[in-house]
Amino acid sequence: MKDPRLDKLADLLLDHSCKLKKGEKVLIEAFDLPDSRLVSALVEKAAARGATPLVTWKCNAILRSLYQTGTAESLALAGAVEKFRMEKMDAYVGIRGAANANQFADVPAEKLDLYMQHWGKPVHFEIRVPKTKWVILRYPTDSMAQAAGMSSEAFEDFYFDVCTADYAALARDLESLKKRMEAADKVRITAPGTDISFSIKGIPAIVCAGEHNIPDGEVFTAPVRDSVNGVIKFNAPSLYQGTTFEGIELEFKNGRIVRATCANAPEKLNQILDSDEGARHVGEFAIGRNERIKHPMKDILFDEKIGGSIHLTPGNAYEEADNGNRSKVHWDMVLILRDDYGGGEVTFDGVKV
Repeated sequence: MKDPRLDKLADLLLDHSCKLKKGEKVLIEAFDLPDSRLVSALVEKAAARGATPLVTWKCNAILRSLYQTGTAESLALAGAVEKFRMEKMDAYVGIRGAANANQFADVPAEKLDLYMQHWGKPVHFEIRVPKTKWVILRYPTDSMAQAAGMSSEAFEDFYFDVCTADYAALARDLESLKKRMEAADKVRITAPGTDISFSIKGIPAIVCAGEHNIPDGEVFTAPVRDSVNGVIKFNAPSLYQGTTFEGIELEFKNGRIVRATCANAPEKLNQILDSDEGARHVGEFAIGRNERIKHPMKDILFDEKIGGSIHLTPGNAYEEADNGNRSKVHWDMVLILRDDYGGGEVTFDGVKV
């Protein structure tokens, strides 16, 4: 049965996010979707706009096997093939509907590191992100509803409400925060277990309102690379490389993470942060402003947009707000500052935001 909400979402992805034009090529990449309806709608609507759609349908269970058995040679070959294809694209839509968010939890860290080095970084960080019009999103599944603590039907309604919001209006609403961030020098964040400060002087602030992520609603910049000092304790669980990390706490000295711990997997946390030197420096600082998203559900595309939250990101900086940090890691960690999560505040140059 045709769902008009899928048509509305497909139109938003092609017109608002990708601004797809006649003659352009768009790669639609789907991971573990429960059905093909959104992909079919995207193919038909892209073709109707005079664009050329290309589709890849991937399975995370198969990817797990590829990563587990991968060598530098095999993953470099896969990366070269995918890089060749990505270089041909003008736009990219990535849709993930994983039935098991922890599918990669038992893939050894060194294997995931090989994947990032030979496949993930050259294809996505070096080609897709800087050189295509791209957008990524999740697809509603029972496992996502479970993570959100909702029934499947209620979560689906929540999903479409958030994902098909008026992002043009949101972009206008976020302009004042962008201007305030670009005028600021010193940022200080305080909360239970947190007192951290850094400079954002001279680094652009970027409004995110559906151009690259669905759902969306944040303004991001980056700290001056060596200016971060203090301690931050994140209160949202963080799913990364198949493992959910609880209670991550990071201590910084002159921009570098000198101590990292968490409640459940400190060794794996530090393995990821030791992937390269850039992984122990911060590449992004952002303020979440989507008031429709209130609670974490272990999905970063939703969690980093939570109204009343900030996120700080060990790893690679984006070119639009570049502090020079480079890494194959980009790990958004979320701290919710609302009173119902313990409270806290952000100040710019001593003034509460």
